Amino acid sequence: MTVSAPPVGPSDQLEPQATRPSGTARLLRLVPAAVAALSGVLLYVSFPPRTLWWLALPAFALFGWALRGRGWKAALGLGYLFGLGFLLPLLVWTGVEVGPGPWLALVAVEAVLVALVGVGVAAVSRLPAWPLWAAALWTAGEAVRARVPFGGFPWGKIAFGQADGVFLPLAAVGGTPVLGFAVVLCGFALYEAVRLALDKRRTREVSRSAAAVALLGVAVPVVGALAARPLVSDRAEDGTATVAVIQGNVPRLGLEFNAQRRAVLDYHARETERLAARVAAGEVARPDFVLWPENSSDIDPFAYADAAAVIDKAAKAIGAPISVGGVVERDGKLYNEQILWDPVKGPTQTYDKRQVQPFGEYLPLRSLLGAINENWTTMVREDFSRGSRPGVFDLDGTEVGLATCYEAAFDWAVRDTVTHGAQMISVPSNNATFDRSEMTYQQLAMSRVRAVEHSRTVTVPVTSGVSAIIMPDGRITQRTGMFVADSLVQEVPLRSSETPATRLGILPEVLLVLIAAGGVGWAVGAGLRGRRSR
Repeated sequence: MTVSAPPVGPSDQLEPQATRPSGTARLLRLVPAAVAALSGVLLYVSFPPRTLWWLALPAFALFGWALRGRGWKAALGLGYLFGLGFLLPLLVWTGVEVGPGPWLALVAVEAVLVALVGVGVAAVSRLPAWPLWAAALWTAGEAVRARVPFGGFPWGKIAFGQADGVFLPLAAVGGTPVLGFAVVLCGFALYEAVRLALDKRRTREVSRSAAAVALLGVAVPVVGALAARPLVSDRAEDGTATVAVIQGNVPRLGLEFNAQRRAVLDYHARETERLAARVAAGEVARPDFVLWPENSSDIDPFAYADAAAVIDKAAKAIGAPISVGGVVERDGKLYNEQILWDPVKGPTQTYDKRQVQPFGEYLPLRSLLGAINENWTTMVREDFSRGSRPGVFDLDGTEVGLATCYEAAFDWAVRDTVTHGAQMISVPSNNATFDRSEMTYQQLAMSRVRAVEHSRTVTVPVTSGVSAIIMPDGRITQRTGMFVADSLVQEVPLRSSETPATRLGILPEVLLVLIAAGGVGWAVGAGLRGRRSR
């Protein structure tokens, strides 16, 4: 029997066109991309100098919505957009004086690592209790970014945006990895809780176990932070010390601030002598020791007698040892060095910066970059060498740990000063090359987190601001303005007990990386089993 085809009418001819995506549908497809980028911007807004730490939670909630259930290609793109939205504004200070090239290159590389985390989050989003696996993956991504390339770049760790937040006490439990993990877990779990609530309204059928896990993901980090508050204390355990922080200022902004290196040294000596006059007048207490910032003497005092004489005169005037930030050449190598200068004995101890900054203090791939463009090698004419020993100075009986500027971003560089006996920590820095950007506030927040992490007073002497004194509970008790000469004097508590974070060291981070690996392994295995069953 033959059946003839029905005649083709106008409506039938239009049917294929009707199935094509409309303009509205095409726009809707862009929504996840827009949400991923905007959630990255939201995360940036949660960072200092703003105190909107809580915006990190909706940022990760929206990021979780954008990634959940996506394939790896879409997740890679969405993760990259999130990384750009976060890191482009966060790191804009890296191009303040050298132009947009290095800034954009740094962000492009760092965003790739964030994108890979996005792929992992999308993969584990199909698993039970996925916010747990996803938060651990983010922590694993931060662990990688803190180590590669070129020694790592931990700037932008979630923990560093939480100095004003309720989660801060968790830094004393497990350091920056645990603090960051808690925030990200809470954000992803917040999205999951909202998603399940909406599903229940539509279908009235939601797994109780899934709902319980989502609610626990929100509640446990908050409850854990409240439970950890007893670990945060500013009580003196080993007495107190009166410390002076000197900010001498610089003659000019930008990369050429040290073109008048003698002027920078003179400014810090002059501010110290001005403080000495105030002490003699009874206006402030005599400090037990004085802390100068990084690069406060870019003239090597071991090689130039006039520089040594300026420092020696300042130390004698104040009648206390001074920790001086110098640039020193020794055995044909250049070091970013802290020098303990005693008013009677002169220089007695030194600490050489161990985590030197790529493209700032040394030039990776120098020969390759020179072959491409010789001008690029002029960014860093001579590489700084790394020190090999932790920096702990005995300053008039007080053990002071030293983490120079960039080192404050690295967990190990701060922790090992405490494990080597530091009763307080100093972070001498030089932010003059970054103008009035947010960099100095971001770095100050790092020091606040470190204070709670190790339960130590932290001082931040900076050439041009913001210098500060931070209590072991993370509170800033004194601070200077930017690009002004000033000094801070305060009696601070000394402590010797170790927090769980100090004792555990890298172990919490390792555990979270293993959890992340377990989640990815489970997701990959589930995917392979699903393909075989088809």
